[in-house]
Amino acid sequence: MSKEITEEVWEKLHEIAVDATTRSYAPYSKYPVGAAALVDDGRFVSGCNVENAGYGVTLCAECGLVSDLINGGGGRLVAFTCVNKEGTKIVPCGRCRQLLFEHGGNDLLLDMPAGIQTMAQVLPDAFGPSDLDEVKEGSNG
Repeated sequence: MSKEITEEVWEKLHEIAVDATTRSYAPYSKYPVGAAALVDDGRFVSGCNVENAGYGVTLCAECGLVSDLINGGGGRLVAFTCVNKEGTKIVPCGRCRQLLFEHGGNDLLLDMPAGIQTMAQVLPDAFGPSDLDEVKEGSNG
């Protein structure tokens, strides 16, 4: 898949994310969130936030998106957006940036309120699978 993401693709991602907010389960915060991404094989995946009375087990929209990615056959995320119920672009929390990094790496493009940025820009010096490989290679066991 080309690294060039067209304006039409960004618009489609926005539409999918806004639509995902309509399925959000947000009875506590009243803040529906939808997320959408393009996969390297051309598929679109999405997710919405799912709250819980035990706030610590609430699932962000990005969690649902990654579950949709894996359930649909895996692949790498290449472009991502996240919105609130008004369709306003919002920023993934730190936990979700880490989750997205795992499945998109440094080159994943994010449509942030300040414009398109790479994951390397929004999560610099990220910890990932290659860091674990380095430890395994250096172990004595």
